[in-house]
Amino acid sequence: MIKKMFFAILAIGIFTTSCSNDDDGPTTAGLTLNLTGLEELGSDYVYEGWIIVNGAPVSTGTFTSVTFPQIFNVDATQLANATKFVLSIEPAVDPNPEPAPTKILAGDFSGSSAAVDSNGIVADFSGASGKYILATPTDTDDTNEASGVWFLDNTNAPPPVAGLTLPLLPDGWKYEGWAVIGGTPISTGTFTKVAATDDAAPYSGSVALPAPNGADGFFPGEDFLQGAPAGTTFPTDLKGATIVISVEPSPDNSAAPFTLKPLAHVVPGNAANHTVIDMGAGPVVSLSGTVSR
Repeated sequence: MIKKMFFAILAIGIFTTSCSNDDDGPTTAGLTLNLTGLEELGSDYVYEGWIIVNGAPVSTGTFTSVTFPQIFNVDATQLANATKFVLSIEPAVDPNPEPAPTKILAGDFSGSSAAVDSNGIVADFSGASGKYILATPTDTDDTNEASGVWFLDNTNAPPPVAGLTLPLLPDGWKYEGWAVIGGTPISTGTFTKVAATDDAAPYSGSVALPAPNGADGFFPGEDFLQGAPAGTTFPTDLKGATIVISVEPSPDNSAAPFTLKPLAHVVPGNAANHTVIDMGAGPVVSLSGTVSR
């Protein structure tokens, strides 16, 4: 009788162990994101986290909320072996399993955490500076000169030189100028070169702009002369407006300035036309956070 009970217990143990082995799968561990400064993206884009394991990116999941902390379940072995965390901006419907070029935060793991920031993955804006003038070179009317802003330095002109000192951006990013008029941000155009014509001139006049020596076209900027957005009137007077340089995802599905704004300045009420005005540091020069495993 004792032998029968022994073998019965042994059989149950073997059966239980066998079922447990059959059910074994990858175990997961929590990855906690605690990030500051991010803003919600448009409806067509999401944030996606990545851990770098043996040099290859592994997705940790996508999110749209910018309320933190947030916790994601990740394969425990991969997470333990991860050397770096990267955050990218991806299309909401994304056929490409690889990270997009638009990477916004990154940092190396040290033990159980990684300090992440935008300085190394987007750019370091600590040395950024800017100058601009008020002028409307795209028309022949000299009575509305305070209705245009151009990012150039004409102190020793001719010829004028670039007014912006900005680092080159990696793929997936562009600069964009803004004039905040009566609380409404109005774009002066996107650009990647500080001594070149920007990508658009929807509000400027029809006079062609010259290409000064050393410049690839004219300079970034805009005359606010026609086609004013609802709630604004052109020509305008930019004195008292805020001039901003932002860093935008490319492609970008939001009409508003993105969270990274390395340069900004309120145009003085006594600003003189055609005279260089210095910009200051913007409200958001870098983004940062902590990733814990």
